[in-house]
Amino acid sequence: MKKILSWIFLLAFVFFMFYNPIFCGLQLGALCVYYVVHYATFLNHINKHGKESRGTILSYETEGKGHKTPLVEFEINGEQIVKKPYYYASTDLSILKTYKNKINKSISILYDPRCPEKFIIKSEKGFNYFSLIFAGLVGLLFVLISLVQLYKSISLDGME
Repeated sequence: MKKILSWIFLLAFVFFMFYNPIFCGLQLGALCVYYVVHYATFLNHINKHGKESRGTILSYETEGKGHKTPLVEFEINGEQIVKKPYYYASTDLSILKTYKNKINKSISILYDPRCPEKFIIKSEKGFNYFSLIFAGLVGLLFVLISLVQLYKSISLDGME
């Protein structure tokens, strides 16, 4: 289902690039706001109902542009889990840092008791919320600019 929605979003985006690019900004802003709401809901849930455990950072995986995300190992009910955090905000500083001193260090995590594979690093809680607020503002800015431009184009078309 996710794949189908991704294709629909992409096709609509390409169509609106040629038809009326104002809708592209509206789409991007709405998508950004959707993900902010999704992850903020998750963070609120895990902060209220999450269980705390200890994990170990095994390594840092480098993402597309050099951002690093920790690979954490922990055990829940006898099950060994090795995953990246469900939400982790990486900064441009992570491109420059090596994080070698954090590998094999024990860290505190909060995991969702319904789905232990979904977890966050407890010490990153404040930065996670900051990154969501920032992303939400950017998404709302895209939506606002697009709506203003759409209103202007409708007003100008109506006056002719």
